[in-house]
Amino acid sequence: MTTIEVKKTKDIGLGSLSFVLCLLGILFTFEFGDKSCMGDHILHAIGLSTWSNGDSGIHYTVFYSAIFFIPSFIIGHIYPDNRGAKAGKIISGILSVLTLSVLITLIISYLSAWV
Repeated sequence: MTTIEVKKTKDIGLGSLSFVLCLLGILFTFEFGDKSCMGDHILHAIGLSTWSNGDSGIHYTVFYSAIFFIPSFIIGHIYPDNRGAKAGKIISGILSVLTLSVLITLIISYLSAWV
């Protein structure tokens, strides 16, 4: 009779980077309490604007977060057997779709105001 080996835990590997990148994207984009998001500080340090109209308008860090979310989704898809890869892929996929939806909405509203 053959023996079947069951692996109960997942190893930490390259796929685990998916969850780390997803967390970095969340920290880069979202504000927690009264503190501004990490992305605002980083963009300000490099000399880039974080808002389209000074302190209001379109918050650009939402779109810069794609630097973290898209690779997170791809890595989670390629290495699904590593610890955290599935969660990183799912969360970054949802946030990427939301970001893309916002971008499409902004483009449509801009084009409708222009016409």
